[in-house]
Amino acid sequence: MGLRFETRRSDSAWIDTVWTCTSEQVTEMTSVAGVRCGLVFWEQAGRSHAGVTGPETGTGTAPVPEGATFTGIEFAVGTSLRALPTPALVDGGIELPDTTRRTFRLDGTRWETPGPDDAEALIESLVRAGILVRDLLVADVLRGHRPAVSGRTVERRLRAATGLTWGAVRRIERARTAAELLAAGDPTAEVVAKLDYFDEPHLARALRTLVGRTVGQLREGTGGAIALDLDQRLTS
Repeated sequence: MGLRFETRRSDSAWIDTVWTCTSEQVTEMTSVAGVRCGLVFWEQAGRSHAGVTGPETGTGTAPVPEGATFTGIEFAVGTSLRALPTPALVDGGIELPDTTRRTFRLDGTRWETPGPDDAEALIESLVRAGILVRDLLVADVLRGHRPAVSGRTVERRLRAATGLTWGAVRRIERARTAAELLAAGDPTAEVVAKLDYFDEPHLARALRTLVGRTVGQLREGTGGAIALDLDQRLTS
């Protein structure tokens, strides 16, 4: 038993993924580096909670409320909450106050707590209210476009939107992609070549630092519960 994840992509330009998770007989997990912030809602022992999650620059061990059910909305890179600058959320997050089963409070207003099918409607409401904002330049850069501004400007705006440097964003995204490919069975040498790692030891160091797993653990699905949906079911 462990963490049972389900994720889906979103058609919204403001959302990267929507996910649900149930914790079963697990009290901790390996946290994984990530470049996005988001909203998370969970219930445990009859109590409801809501929080804002921030980017993570490394891996570690995080507690998991046993028997909890979660719904999460991971924002697209460059999207952030007006009242909570993303740099202040790096390697952390906050629990929102005054949460009930039906509603939560954000930026001074009460909102209906979403289920996984309600994520886009909530985000549209937050956008209309000006609570959710995004930097289109950052989104374009991450899609591979070259903007007509200086590299210094790009770096400054990326830091403001994500709390991270361009180099950190690339390293984290590459390691997460490598973990997904290895878990799916891709040969290590092919992953090294495809993602431009120097060699297999370079890949191994990145996985250890940013994902908290070895190549062997990713292939075998071992190492305990992990905050990364590798095959729709992450076991401990």
